[in-house]
Amino acid sequence: QVANQRRKFFLGSRSTYCERRVGKRGVVLQSMMETILSYLENGAVRAVCMVVVGLLVLNLPSVLLKAKLSLMGCLYMVFCHDKSYKLRSTDPGVIFVPLLKEADKGEGKIEKKTVIFIRHGESTWNDTFNKGSHRSLGVFIAGYIPGLVKAVLYELYLLLAGKVDSWFYDAPMSTLGLTQTEALAAFLDSASKPNSTATDREKQLVAILNNDPGAPPSKTLSSPLRRAISTVAIGLRRRLERSPEDKIVIHPSLQEIARNPDTLAITPPHTPVTASWIEQDYKPIPDLQHLLHTHVDVSNHTGNKPLSTNGLKRMTAFNDYVFDSLDEQYVIVGGHSIWFRSFFRAFLPYNLDHASKTKKVVNCGAVAFTLMKTNHPKEGVVYMIDPNTIEVIYGGFQK
Repeated sequence: QVANQRRKFFLGSRSTYCERRVGKRGVVLQSMMETILSYLENGAVRAVCMVVVGLLVLNLPSVLLKAKLSLMGCLYMVFCHDKSYKLRSTDPGVIFVPLLKEADKGEGKIEKKTVIFIRHGESTWNDTFNKGSHRSLGVFIAGYIPGLVKAVLYELYLLLAGKVDSWFYDAPMSTLGLTQTEALAAFLDSASKPNSTATDREKQLVAILNNDPGAPPSKTLSSPLRRAISTVAIGLRRRLERSPEDKIVIHPSLQEIARNPDTLAITPPHTPVTASWIEQDYKPIPDLQHLLHTHVDVSNHTGNKPLSTNGLKRMTAFNDYVFDSLDEQYVIVGGHSIWFRSFFRAFLPYNLDHASKTKKVVNCGAVAFTLMKTNHPKEGVVYMIDPNTIEVIYGGFQK
């Protein structure tokens, strides 16, 4: 009775005002408020609301982190300039072709590094919003709404459970993605055996990935996003298990080139990486958390990409780091499809028609190439990929 009187007082004192000020809209507003109050007067609904509020208060740190990510996600969606850049007006091919001819004569000045790109396994974001190659368009469309509902419910569960995790932000690998990384690891294991049918060049690159005895030294880098880190940790776990001192170095320049929430890192700066709830429950790889804690170097992880950056700035920063800060001639990179495709577009000769410019590297695909650097008297530091050295180790490009 008291509740009814309260509702009548609350609504009655405003109904005339609402009708006078906004006419029919005021009546609609009154109806909505009355409906909300009637729901809150229901004991079961009120109890559920109290439980939800209690869980949010108890898990305040994770709630605040998710709120921060949500705010950042909105800002990136509106103000992100990741793809707003112009390539160098001078084609790098014009600069390097004469230099390469001089290099054949023992002249010229070109530095070279071999880079191996490894794309991450399928993510939860991919599972929800992308068709992928594992299902037909009809199956994807039919399952889109149920899949989206599933994703939202998982996000709500993770929030109320106080887990520093997310389906959307820094989207981790899905179960399919984890099986893809296992397939990569199995390939690297089989390709290194004496009876392998791989070419000599492929065997050399596989030996570098595995850090086999006698292989030249190499450095492993990764994007700060969890799916890339875990892909490298699982796919190259033979390498990591063989060399306890080997590290996966997180480098901020490798963060994906896009404005979507899944491109935002959930791991705070200089903080150990935690396996996602999917990875923790994945029985075939029970030691992933141990690998992440012992083999991931977060000293360079400074947090999320700033709004002032763009893809070209970060790709150039990566090149600078590879040539100026690394002694190793071979660099392994765990990263993302758009970043990799943008890199090929930016540093291959502009007039070259190559699949890498239009196609994405498949999930867990591995592609090697030679990256070159020169200091041009007019253009300054210039980088170019030698197109003759692009080689698919595993997976290749999407059809």
